[in-house]
Amino acid sequence: MKKEEKLMMNLIQEKRRNFRRNSTKNIFERLTYIFPNDVAPKNYRRNPVAVFNPGAFIEGKELHVFPRLIFDYYKYVSAVGHFVVNVEDLLDNAIRLPIETEIVLWPSNLQEFLGCEDPRVFYENDSIKMLYTGKGYKKWSQEGSPHTDFLAYAKLNKEYTVLEKTYLSIKDNGEEFFPVSMKDSSFLSDCHILTRIDVEGLRTCWKGQVIGSSIPLESLEPVFFPEEWETKVGWSTNALRMENEFLIGWHAVLKEDLSYKNGLALVSKEGDLLASTDYVLSPRGLIEEYGDRAFVIFGCGLVMYKDLLIWIGGVSDYAIGFFAAKKREIFSHLRAPC
Repeated sequence: MKKEEKLMMNLIQEKRRNFRRNSTKNIFERLTYIFPNDVAPKNYRRNPVAVFNPGAFIEGKELHVFPRLIFDYYKYVSAVGHFVVNVEDLLDNAIRLPIETEIVLWPSNLQEFLGCEDPRVFYENDSIKMLYTGKGYKKWSQEGSPHTDFLAYAKLNKEYTVLEKTYLSIKDNGEEFFPVSMKDSSFLSDCHILTRIDVEGLRTCWKGQVIGSSIPLESLEPVFFPEEWETKVGWSTNALRMENEFLIGWHAVLKEDLSYKNGLALVSKEGDLLASTDYVLSPRGLIEEYGDRAFVIFGCGLVMYKDLLIWIGGVSDYAIGFFAAKKREIFSHLRAPC
């Protein structure tokens, strides 16, 4: 049996738990936006045409933001940058512009020949771990053919030097393989991961275990499915520890208008789904609805500051939005599966 067929069997055998509703309540306050002309690269002599889908972590009052940067519309190749804002300045709408930004990750091999995209960032013990999408090819002869979305991993030090870079595979009976798309992922621990895999066009959220740079196929279980009015779902952000559980953002694309809408899920430390909201963050108004890809708010950073949950997301694939909601209100909208 092919590896993809085994994954499909897992999908078919899992009983779908349809419990979300097609209901939208925007509970996040809009704090501010950062546009391409607000960003000043300090180690690259070009100006970005798009800055969006940022990962993030917070240390004290320093909010570290890792935006996806694009400098041309010919190949639309992405790199990952880094800048810092004071979180109190953010809450007071007093960020000084332009923001000096350093590129810290850029394409360096065939697996990310078409870009480094949509980072999720994890900071611990003075090191930075990053999961991102490496958009590229498995071998050189594939250039110009459909690309692969590799689940890429990088480790950086506090000076933002890349110490390690690899690509996570799925391993079955000692043999590894790379799905056509495995992305939108978050660590829960060194040995547990949430990921989104494309299996025969079905884009569903999974949980799994990590051993080295591979995920054993037998550890993979689908946990979060598209509803009947959605085309796909994915994990949107890094997972935030809440005592013995984790809070993570997710996104869905709606069939009716192809908009990206967002919710939050609560999962166990192993990745089991405990609860979810309906849609609590969706694009509205000219700035958020119109861009290089219309009707999008998308990941990728989630941080907690005092009693505020701050979601740092891409806005229609060209800008960054900062959104905030009270932790208490978030948890009031979480509902357990039936």
